[in-house]
Amino acid sequence: MKRLLQSKETKKTLITFGIVIITYIIVEILMLCGLLSNQLQGLLVPICYYVMLAISLNLTVGILGELSLGHAGFACVGVFTGTVFSICMQNVIAASWIRFALAIILGALFAGIVGILIGLPVLRLKGDYLAIVTLAFCEIIKNVINVIYLGKDSQGLHISTTDTTALGMEPEGVVIIKGAQGVTGMPQDANFTIGILLILITLFIVLNLVHSRDGRAIMAIRDNLIAAESVGINITKYKLMAFSISAALAGAAGAYYGHNFNNIKAATNNFGYNMSIMVLVFVVLGGIGNMRGSIIAAVLLTLLPEMLRGISEYRLLIYSIVLIGMMLFNWSPKAQAWKEKMKVRILGKLKKNQKEVQ
Repeated sequence: MKRLLQSKETKKTLITFGIVIITYIIVEILMLCGLLSNQLQGLLVPICYYVMLAISLNLTVGILGELSLGHAGFACVGVFTGTVFSICMQNVIAASWIRFALAIILGALFAGIVGILIGLPVLRLKGDYLAIVTLAFCEIIKNVINVIYLGKDSQGLHISTTDTTALGMEPEGVVIIKGAQGVTGMPQDANFTIGILLILITLFIVLNLVHSRDGRAIMAIRDNLIAAESVGINITKYKLMAFSISAALAGAAGAYYGHNFNNIKAATNNFGYNMSIMVLVFVVLGGIGNMRGSIIAAVLLTLLPEMLRGISEYRLLIYSIVLIGMMLFNWSPKAQAWKEKMKVRILGKLKKNQKEVQ
């Protein structure tokens, strides 16, 4: 029975990886043939960013079972850590791909550390209280970065919360973070291929954790905290593990996303309350705990507003109807029963065809 379950999980994992790889190949072929518009090509990096955020948040919401609304804050930490590193190292590390890889790792590391620092006191809370505190953290991070001024000269880094003149730099010094104006002059190293590679790495980390002994302990905490504690599972350890890994993956996604623009600000919808809610919508609509569903929901709901831009008067109405439809299709008992019925029917036809061929 254990082997059967393992084979089923392996098959599902391979199908998920296969979907991502096949999608990448199809998109690359469309771009080579000139069949993909510039508008859609410009959305490829944001789509990869949102997919990574959805997968990483599903680790907290779906696997750990805790509601977090601070995911955009971790992405914000990753964005500014990664981009500041890249700007500072432009004249030191000549190879752009090495610099970019280090920026992503650094973004993930800092976001993971912030996740641990936030998680230690916050994960003692549950439900709505946890959601409110993580939301507050997201807004605090955004507002703190908005008042930071960071510069670099031959003497090193200078930081201030007043203005650029308070940095006291040499005349040839460069201002990296300009308060509410954000960061400018980042190398634009992000592309679709790197995004797909990062999605595969994110999936590999999350799915391996879920199917490991640690993952089973995390899910045991989600299902019944008292029972898990009674059999000796360290609640704090495993909660913090899932939360910090989720934060680190969001930081890596943020560092990747930041390298797609020449200028990026903390005071945007990409790092605030709206983004956290949007990523949560991806997770809920795709299916809580369902990584494949999170990927599909993130892609569809990112593309949909742009595809409907031609009918701007009804765009939000159609978007809302699609959201409601997806919610009913995924969570309605009748819809779930219909899906199971169709699944049995299709499998029955496939088996019948196989017998006829034999």
